[in-house]
Amino acid sequence: MQTQHVVRTLLVVGLVWGCGSSGSARRFAPIAYPAAARTDGVERIHGVEVADPYRWLEDENSAETRAWIEAQNRVTDAFLAACPARDEIRARLTELWDFERCSVPVQRGGRYFFRKNDGLQNQDVLHVADALEAAPRVLIDPNVLAEDGTVALAGTAASEDGNWLAYALAAAGSDWMEWRIRNVATGEDLPDLVKWSKFSRASWTHDGRGFFYSRYDPPLPGARPSSALVFQKLYFHQRGTPQAEDVLVYQDPDHEDYGFDGFVTEDGQYLGIHVWQGTLEENLFYLKRLDDPRAPLVKLIDTFEATYRYLGNDGSVFWFLTSLEAPLQRVIAIDVERPERAGWKEVIPAGKHVLESVSVVGERLVACYLEDAHAAVKLFRLDGTFERALELPGIGTVGGFTGRRTDTETFFAFTSFARPQTIYRHDFALGYSLPFHRPTLGFEPQDYVTRQVRCTSKDGTAVPLFLTHKQDLVPDAETPTLLYGYGGFNVSLTPSFRVGNLVWMERGGIYAQACLRGGGEYGRQWHLAGTRLRKQNVFDDFNAAAEWLVANGHTSPARLAINGHSNGGLLVGACMVQRPELFGACVPQVGVLDMLRFHKFTIGHAWVSDYGSPAVREEFLALRAYSPLHNLRPGVSYPPTLITTADHDDRVVPAHSFKFAAQLQACQAGDGPVLIRIETRAGHGGGKPTTKQIEEDADVLAFLARVLAPR
Repeated sequence: MQTQHVVRTLLVVGLVWGCGSSGSARRFAPIAYPAAARTDGVERIHGVEVADPYRWLEDENSAETRAWIEAQNRVTDAFLAACPARDEIRARLTELWDFERCSVPVQRGGRYFFRKNDGLQNQDVLHVADALEAAPRVLIDPNVLAEDGTVALAGTAASEDGNWLAYALAAAGSDWMEWRIRNVATGEDLPDLVKWSKFSRASWTHDGRGFFYSRYDPPLPGARPSSALVFQKLYFHQRGTPQAEDVLVYQDPDHEDYGFDGFVTEDGQYLGIHVWQGTLEENLFYLKRLDDPRAPLVKLIDTFEATYRYLGNDGSVFWFLTSLEAPLQRVIAIDVERPERAGWKEVIPAGKHVLESVSVVGERLVACYLEDAHAAVKLFRLDGTFERALELPGIGTVGGFTGRRTDTETFFAFTSFARPQTIYRHDFALGYSLPFHRPTLGFEPQDYVTRQVRCTSKDGTAVPLFLTHKQDLVPDAETPTLLYGYGGFNVSLTPSFRVGNLVWMERGGIYAQACLRGGGEYGRQWHLAGTRLRKQNVFDDFNAAAEWLVANGHTSPARLAINGHSNGGLLVGACMVQRPELFGACVPQVGVLDMLRFHKFTIGHAWVSDYGSPAVREEFLALRAYSPLHNLRPGVSYPPTLITTADHDDRVVPAHSFKFAAQLQACQAGDGPVLIRIETRAGHGGGKPTTKQIEEDADVLAFLARVLAPR
């Protein structure tokens, strides 16, 4: 029986995933890569000579770089077009993507605001219902703003009475946002236009007079899009006035890397300011009374010692989710009129699992925990007394729990690897949840199974690994397996649904997701164990997950692909450079790949808290030791690689991927293709049109279909 299964797997996988095999020793025909001029530029950093032969590719708008981009895309398109599975995969992605999806509603002034997509719309459409039972109407449809669907709704904020909506648009995937104001009743816009906002929300004063937001100074004439962003400032914009009259609320001229997240408390009495420094977990917290123009700004928390996330307040008593003396986090109460630490009170103590988020809604504290990287929800009274656990549909991820303190309802979302996002309405009085919006797709979620295993990293640390595949799949060495990871910035990888992953599993593959150090799955210590001088732990964890999959008969190196986005692109780049023999294919997407210059572009300086600084010798040496770009070596047979980026990415600038691709093509000694897919009119990923998402997923899966095909 086992022999029959192996033979059947070889036949099925060869037909479904492959594009045929010539049977020759060489699997792939030689590729004539576009010429990339190498310069002799060498920089001495801390006494170490660092070559940077492709620095000219950092100028994404030069004629030479544009010509190189076009030539690379032609080579990549030709390779992908040669795989018959590409059209089939694209068709199935399009078919599955065509389902109605909805966001968690937010209620203001009796009106309910939510985003909805009919299926294949490029951008989600903002709807509003004047009551829970009322028929919703379209309030903002970004799809009519650009023929190619590249204008996205990047942020929304309704006024307290629900009459006004501040909304931000972003073009071509950029992080830059422009805020406008719409009359919710009439659908008409005021002439207000607020520009140069980035990494900011809008928060209205309760009288609807205007909103707080953060922005940067306009770029200097001739500045590159990749220029560093510094000195964010907090402003107040009054409805109906030009931006030139906006009031500067707060700035810190002594700290160029500080950012300010201003918001109005639920009672309308205070302006709170979360002060952030890059991606550092710890933050400061300032506040100011809004009922007294002469009230001073109070620096309640003025040292970067722990996280302090404002949850809500009862008069002068403020609730915070904090890591102070609690690596797994807890809830405390501070009376801001008597802020001495001796008076701080613990409301929800730290437990055995990470307390990831808390909402103050329905006169309760709704606490979301991570238990082995999947969700659990508990309800507490405002004094911290445990009330009950909230029943969830299964092992997955929750989000939302929107509402105000006095509401009798809340909405939340639930998703898992084989279950698309479903929106639930929870009634506090009745004590149960009912589906508010349940999507319908052309597949059966019960046909898939998810389990969690643990592998052992290089230093003995246990690393959790989710495995999902079809119920009837019996894995063996020929099973194509896609291993995904991130491992950074306190981000937790939890079960979630993606159409591309479903198509992968439909075609006989295993989807594996590793919970690596550097993430937030197990609290502060887990995160710190994968940062700065300890970043190598993240790569060791990922390699250990790959080794576990092979050693336990789930796949083999030739059938194992690795994938990651952004910081996950760094993960893939570092692992493929360190262990090229362990993988059959690598897909680093919008990755941070030049670890010696990442801090010089846009918001890259903010990542020093996780990566360390090249300006510090000890950290420079650690960065150089794993930087994917600087550890490529001529004469090495690297796995087939598809690098993806976008020419409008102003978060992880495309130069990372450009330089890595050029260097990898120059170093490749094997016959594995080294391709780069450069999206135009797109950015880091946020707001990417549905059509572009489908095309990118089709290309990635088609690439894997071709390069993972058995010999």
